[in-house]
Amino acid sequence: MTRIRRYLWTAVLAPSLAVLGVLLALDVLFSYISELESLSGDYQALQALQFVVTTIPRRAHEFLPLAVLLGTLLGLGILASSGELTAIRAAGVSIMRLSWMVLRPAIVLLALGMLLGEYVVPDAERMAQTNRALAEGGDEILRSREGYWHREGNEFIHINAVETGGVLHGITRYRFDEDRALVDTRFSRRAIYQPEERHWFVQETRGSALRDDRVETYRLTSDIWETELTPEMLAIVVLDPDRLALSSLWEYAVYLERQGLEAGEYLLAFWQKLLMPVATLGMVLIAISFIFGPLREVSMGLRLTSGIMAGMLFHYGQQFSGHVSLVFQISPLLAALAPALFCVLLGVWLLLRVR
Repeated sequence: MTRIRRYLWTAVLAPSLAVLGVLLALDVLFSYISELESLSGDYQALQALQFVVTTIPRRAHEFLPLAVLLGTLLGLGILASSGELTAIRAAGVSIMRLSWMVLRPAIVLLALGMLLGEYVVPDAERMAQTNRALAEGGDEILRSREGYWHREGNEFIHINAVETGGVLHGITRYRFDEDRALVDTRFSRRAIYQPEERHWFVQETRGSALRDDRVETYRLTSDIWETELTPEMLAIVVLDPDRLALSSLWEYAVYLERQGLEAGEYLLAFWQKLLMPVATLGMVLIAISFIFGPLREVSMGLRLTSGIMAGMLFHYGQQFSGHVSLVFQISPLLAALAPALFCVLLGVWLLLRVR
């Protein structure tokens, strides 16, 4: 039995890693070609290559569920075509036990993917985005139209670029009164976080204060900016929710709720990332049932096509349910749990039907 278990581990792990490598290679190549079309300032071919390479952990994390699904289909498909699955079953291994053996390597890969998404992807993405923003802007970084928006109380904040280590470039702040009337605007060239005092040291500020009958302009060589935003919090703001760690998603969602802002997008991303391994394992169960059923004697190309279609169907179904939950204010947990639970139940039901 130990030999069979090791054999199934190899049969699933090797194709999964091979599929992941192929998907990564193609994605990196096409992404680099796309980046070459948007070169500007100091952001040239070498910087574009560095950007794409730095984002490889995120790409691997995104492709891992599909790689596990296709790797399982490939591995078990090869065993089915050669008659080895039949021999394993003839040795007294039930379908349920065989399924559990196949799920073990998939669980290991998905656990490694969770660790990658939690501890590697966010830092790599922040580094990539920051280096790209600074290189693209060059001397014009303070006049960049891109950047990051944030709201805190009655103040709206736009930041052109965020450096790791607590340095901001090009900070524009718009302050409104309780009647939503603009009362003050200011632009600061640079801000440096002071961890001991827990505030920002702002440099070269120019602003305008709107009075009832006039506008007063002013300039400040240096100033202190008191805000709840910390470098750790800004590290969350600069990334899309699906590229953040689970702990950061939860922390920022709580912060938004404390500010009276909508946190549904971040809560949805949190639950979707947390439940993604469960949904992937459900899809693997469906794949196993297909190998013993309708895909037992078909070509490898048809198996791959079926796996890709199943992965895309789940991906777009999950995205659809997520958007519906945000529009109709349905619980993010329910929106993320429903597709994952559906995959698991369908996979178990299909396996029970296999004879």
